[in-house]
Amino acid sequence: MPPTSRPLRKLGFLTIGLFDEADPRRGHESTLEIIELGERLGFDSAWLRHRHLQYGISSPVAVLAAASQRTHRIELGTAVIPLGWENPLRLAEDLATVDLLSGGRVNPGVSVGPPMHYDQVKEALYPDTAEAEDFSYDRVRRLLDFVRGKSATDFSGVEGFEVFSDRVQPQSPGLGSRLWYGGGSLGSARWAGEHSMNFLTSSVVKAERPEETTDFAEIQLSHIRAFRAAHPDGEAARVSQGLVVIPTDSASPAQRAKYEEYAAKRTPRTTSPQGPARLMFAPDIVGTSDEIAERLHAHAAFREIDEVAFALPFTFEHEDYVQILTDMATKLGPALGWRPAG
Repeated sequence: MPPTSRPLRKLGFLTIGLFDEADPRRGHESTLEIIELGERLGFDSAWLRHRHLQYGISSPVAVLAAASQRTHRIELGTAVIPLGWENPLRLAEDLATVDLLSGGRVNPGVSVGPPMHYDQVKEALYPDTAEAEDFSYDRVRRLLDFVRGKSATDFSGVEGFEVFSDRVQPQSPGLGSRLWYGGGSLGSARWAGEHSMNFLTSSVVKAERPEETTDFAEIQLSHIRAFRAAHPDGEAARVSQGLVVIPTDSASPAQRAKYEEYAAKRTPRTTSPQGPARLMFAPDIVGTSDEIAERLHAHAAFREIDEVAFALPFTFEHEDYVQILTDMATKLGPALGWRPAG
C-alpha cells in the first residue's frame, strides 16, 4: 500500500440537509443533531452544502448560527455558497456575525458562476439587473475585501446620534484567513492560490483538454499543485478533499446493500467526461474502513492533502448517517492516521 506523505490531520464531513416539504423543521433538526454528533465523535469540521429552490438547506449561514449555539469546538463550514445568489456585502455581514457567535469557528466556502437554471430564475432573483450581474471571480474578490476589512464606502463618522463605519460591521478577526474557494478547474485553483484563499476540492473536476488524462486522481492532483504553486504559503496552503466514502464496519446487511446499490447507480458517470464541461466524477468508495483506507492511500491527490470533508450521500436516513459518521470517527479516521479532537 503506498504510504501517504501527509498524515490525515483534520477529519470533517459534508451534508446537504434534505427535508420533507411538509415538515421542513424535522429535516433541519436532523442536520443540527448530526453536527452535534460530529462534535461528540471528535470530528474537526462539519460542512453544509447549499441548495436553492430545492428541498435541501437554502440558508446554511442561518443553520450554522443555530449550530454555533449547540456546539463548542467543531469548525462549521459551507461547501459551498454559490455567490451568484448573494450580495457580497450582505453576506460578509452575516458571515462575520455568525463567526463571532461561534467563537471564530466558521469556514465559509464559496464559488462563482451564474446561478443554476439562471434563465428560469433571473426574473425572481434580479428583476432589474439580470443582464448586468457579474458572476466572475470579481464577485469573490468583493467578498474577500469586505471580510478582510477594506472600505465599503467613502463615508464614516457621526451623523446626528448615529455612528457609521466605512467597513463592514462586525469585523471578525481571523475570518479572512478562513475563506475557501470550491473549484474543479486549474483556473479556479490558481485564482484561489493567488488570492490567499484555502481550496476545497470535491468529487467533481473538469477534464479540460481532450488530449490530457481523464484519470480523476491525476487531474485533482494537478489542481492541488497548481493552487499551492500560486499561494503565498506554498506547500503549507490548506486544501480539503471531499470524496464520497461510506464505511460499512457497523452497518447492517440492509444498510450495506443500500449503500452498494447507491454507489453502483452512480458509477457509470465516473468512466468518462460528462457533458460540454467535460466533468469527471470520482467513484463513491464503499467498504470497510480498512478497505477504504487502502484505496485512499493509493489515490494520488489524497496523498498530498491532510484535511478531508467526506461527503455524506444525499438520500439516506438519519440512522444511516449516525452509523456512517460513527464508523468514520472510530474506524476510518484512525486507519488514516487521524486522532479525534479533544
